[in-house]
Amino acid sequence: MDAAALSTLPPPLGDDPTRLRACPAPAKLNLFLHVVGRRADGYHLLQTAFRLLDWGDTLDFALRTDGRIRRTNAVTGVAEDEDLVVRAASLLQAHTGCPLGADISLHKVLPMGGGLGGGSSDAATTLIALNRLWGTGLSRAELQALGLQLGADVPVFVFGRDAFAEGVGETLQPLALAPAWYVVLSPGVSVPTGEIFSAKDLTRNTAPIKMADFAASTTRNDLQPVACSRYPEVQRAIDWLNASAPAMMTGSGACVFAEVSSEAEADRIAKNCPPRWKAWKVRSLTRHPLYEWLQ
Repeated sequence: MDAAALSTLPPPLGDDPTRLRACPAPAKLNLFLHVVGRRADGYHLLQTAFRLLDWGDTLDFALRTDGRIRRTNAVTGVAEDEDLVVRAASLLQAHTGCPLGADISLHKVLPMGGGLGGGSSDAATTLIALNRLWGTGLSRAELQALGLQLGADVPVFVFGRDAFAEGVGETLQPLALAPAWYVVLSPGVSVPTGEIFSAKDLTRNTAPIKMADFAASTTRNDLQPVACSRYPEVQRAIDWLNASAPAMMTGSGACVFAEVSSEAEADRIAKNCPPRWKAWKVRSLTRHPLYEWLQ
């Protein structure tokens, strides 16, 4: 699915109350990512700006009355019992005592290990969609708290808006950003998040900034030097994209991105991407496509 299609999808709830089709799971960018400390339990304290993108995976859900939760299609590199989608469904079921189940199809577009939040977004869409399909009635805040048990990036997708994030990424404030076009480039490597955060040379003491000062602050991605030192192809991708617009890695990598002036410019850069990599033109998303499904 291309970037222009995601926000124009019809509402995934049709005439059949037992099915939800083509539920979007949008990607995210980290416009900056600072590591400002570390908790006693080992989790890192962060500051970041999340930007949602009009591009991502989609999921289909079919109601089951026997309580079983199944992923009905294969996803390369992700076993069904390890899939965050299945884990999200099981968590919601256990938390609410819901006797219903679901068949879930996951249609992957986003590269795995890319720092685009694909697995977290898939999990968030699963929580939002099954909360509706099962009628479990949890609020946005309740689903955000539940999502945090699955991963630090899940809450922002339930939050459903661009956000300034602190803590481990779960303390969220709405962030007003102008619409923008981006080029996102995958250098063809997968960067394990745990490896980057556990690196001895990771900067962990960046001075915190205030949300009000974000636009005027000098920011960076503290994880980028670590990822680039271990995965040189990430640095090569940044260098290539930097020739057209200021480029940065998103999340813990491996994908890199640059904001550009127009759709035409994004299209031009993406089409000139070296064949060993893959690039997309994408645009920002004001709100998650399923935002209205929660209170």
